[in-house]
Amino acid sequence: MHFVQAKGILSPRNGMNLYRGCVHGCIYCDSRSTCYHMEHDFDDIEVKENAVELLEDALKRKRKKCMISTGSMTDPYIPLEMELGNVRRALELIAEYGFGVTILTKSGTILRDLDLLQEINRKARCVVQMTLTTSDEALCRKLEPNVSTTAERIETLRRFRDAGIPTVVWMCPILPFINDTAENISALLDACAGAGVYGVINFGMGLTLREGNRAYFYRQLDRLFPHLKDKYIRLYGDSYEVLSPDNGPLTALFHKLCGQYGLVHDNRAIFEYLSAFEDKTDAGQFSLFDEGSLFSES
Repeated sequence: MHFVQAKGILSPRNGMNLYRGCVHGCIYCDSRSTCYHMEHDFDDIEVKENAVELLEDALKRKRKKCMISTGSMTDPYIPLEMELGNVRRALELIAEYGFGVTILTKSGTILRDLDLLQEINRKARCVVQMTLTTSDEALCRKLEPNVSTTAERIETLRRFRDAGIPTVVWMCPILPFINDTAENISALLDACAGAGVYGVINFGMGLTLREGNRAYFYRQLDRLFPHLKDKYIRLYGDSYEVLSPDNGPLTALFHKLCGQYGLVHDNRAIFEYLSAFEDKTDAGQFSLFDEGSLFSES
């Protein structure tokens, strides 16, 4: 852990990172890519020590209330958060100033803040997003070793459903020759339906690899799945997009099952849903894309 003084906290599209880096250890993490210019070891968490003060100043200056997003670059519920509490302090400000929030995480520790998220949802909107990759608990421990298991995440989704807070699932990445099976896709979507999830985001049955995260991913393949790295190199080379050989039929199955379960499965429609701000203290006020989209982080 190390501390820095940040110049700003909200991106032009209202995304924020209170921390940079992660210790979840997910073998496929895109945030390790060198294009993000992280100038420190990925496991050495960078803490923006003035982030909460910057956020309050930014919220005071906003001409329109909007959705604030966090989690697209660094999971906000890394273990360090339970010690520092910066996410909770940020949520207190979001609630106080009447903004909405959407959070992407893989951690059931988000339930610590259920009270604040309910308060935000009463005044405006709160949407909780959860990443799910595999229904196999043993495989989950390999792919995402230091985070809540799939079963724990699904139970967390149920808890938010029962609390009246909508949820969205990111079903990605689907790793070729690892979790790219019809059984896995079916089990995950069945769980999403059972947890009352609003919609499921999927960008195809595969993953993306580029400088930085590719090297880390291949090291983990060597450790966990001997000889699979050679197969990846032979089939994909240095390709950015790495799609499963079964991408077509698995994607068709994904859309078919989502339709049967009543899960929204159009990515653009879900992103519009996530960006839509509603001021419940001012009846009738509802807007799409107030102050821009969510998915650009600072």
